[in-house]
Amino acid sequence: MDHNITLISTVAAGFGLALVFGFIAEKIKLPALVGYLLAGILIGPATPGFVADTGIASQLSEIGVMLLMFGVGLHFSIADLMAVKRIALPGAVVQMTLATVLGASVAYWWGWTLGEGLIFGLALSCASTVVLLKALEARGIVDSMNGKIAVGWLVVEDLATVLVLVLMPPLAGILGGTAQVESAAPLWQTIGFTLLQVSFFIAFMLVAGKRLLPWLLWHVAKTGSRELFTLAVIAAAISIAFGAAKLFSVSFALGAFFAGMVMRESEFSHRAAEESLPLRDSFAVLFFVSVGMLFDPVILVKEPFSVLAVVAIIIVGKSIAAMAIVLAFRYPLNTALTVAASLAQIGEFSFILAGLGMSLGILPAEGMSLVLAGALISIALNPLVFSMAKPIEKWLLSFSKLARHLDRRTDPFAELPMSTERKLLEGQVVLVGYGRVGRRIAQALTEQGIPFVIAEQNREIVEGLRKKGIAAVSGNAADPAVLVQAHIQNASMLVIATPETIDFRKMSEAASTLQPSIEIVVRTHNEEESTLLRKDGVGTVFYGEEELAKGMTKHILDRFVQS
Repeated sequence: MDHNITLISTVAAGFGLALVFGFIAEKIKLPALVGYLLAGILIGPATPGFVADTGIASQLSEIGVMLLMFGVGLHFSIADLMAVKRIALPGAVVQMTLATVLGASVAYWWGWTLGEGLIFGLALSCASTVVLLKALEARGIVDSMNGKIAVGWLVVEDLATVLVLVLMPPLAGILGGTAQVESAAPLWQTIGFTLLQVSFFIAFMLVAGKRLLPWLLWHVAKTGSRELFTLAVIAAAISIAFGAAKLFSVSFALGAFFAGMVMRESEFSHRAAEESLPLRDSFAVLFFVSVGMLFDPVILVKEPFSVLAVVAIIIVGKSIAAMAIVLAFRYPLNTALTVAASLAQIGEFSFILAGLGMSLGILPAEGMSLVLAGALISIALNPLVFSMAKPIEKWLLSFSKLARHLDRRTDPFAELPMSTERKLLEGQVVLVGYGRVGRRIAQALTEQGIPFVIAEQNREIVEGLRKKGIAAVSGNAADPAVLVQAHIQNASMLVIATPETIDFRKMSEAASTLQPSIEIVVRTHNEEESTLLRKDGVGTVFYGEEELAKGMTKHILDRFVQS
């Protein structure tokens, strides 16, 4: 029987070679995604032997981008974005502008037109949220302050890139495009209508989607079928992404991101993330394989200096710009290096933008090849760039007076105001972290009239707390200087309500040194970590599931005792 098995052969070859080369890459201490990219090159049209269907691979990778962006949305709420808006919004805009200028300048030097250079520069300016998320997950810092700033920064970049994508067709003629874009309406009217569509989609998702998706999950969960629940999650992610593209002219990625973000409001958000994880990981592999398939290695031989210039803009130019912006906002050197490493790559939106530029006749084929070369090399090197952040920080702090000055300079929110009441500085509770747990503890302390000072890494949160008249200092409490500013030496209790267990011991050691008689209270979600903390005598440890079991047991026993 003669069957068309193009889809099967593409998936089989992609997964099979990705497994082989991913395994080899891990064995030689390289990230597995390098192996996935190599697998894509081998089954791509630029290399001899078996050639997979690039069209099918591209569509499969789109599903991967949808599911991965859906996962980003599940972990990133509007509140998270608002919490880092003061650094993420201006930072992303300024960094994209600088990167675009660098790319356009190099293109102009090569003899390209202004329109070609502009689209080329924009393609180099937007980093991949997919690649970033993988890097942050590998290091366990997705929920850290640095991780939230990096993800928020890239979400703003994605939103800006979507705006560029919807504006490119009506502006193609002005940019020198050769393809004809049919539109009887005036340019301003086309642009206005496009922006109205995007705004309407966002409003629809935030208003209607916020109610419909949790309602849908609730009713599916009541059936007790795990298969139906998984199907509901995946169907919601892909259907909303597709519907957003068809009805509102919004990209698949942005549609899926908003689907995840509004689904986060449901009590089933954690379960939705777990159920969709296997599919997200599987299609992420196909995403990297499809990127490799688009790459033509000949470009490395024909134009090595052009490739080198592109890689330098992505890894060096963008990183330095990002570092300067973060430091200008008075964030520590560690945050600046994390954001810089996060932006030292390009990915899915770059391909989409460059592809649209080619279809409109704005970007030459050479530009697409250079974008792909830059993406492949920067994605492969990104884990190395991340791993270099810590050594670079140590080296800069050791040998550079300027770095030490920037890291230790006065932050207006790093010190309590001189007008702080005396009762908050003696016998007070020092509360580290103002997240979901910290907020509830602070509310209870306020109701009981117990004085407390909050130590929080997010400067925007600290600013908001001070406006409400709550004593708060900005910084990582693992640094003794932050605890000193919270007057730990006079405090009666240290409550560590942050989920970042890696700094628990540093905080407790610093607090015990500054105030030997202080009582320490710690939270943790990890049973093994709670056992180790208790064994080390860190303080009173509250383990989430254990406390939940105690509360439920008490309720059950009280019920039966009363009856």
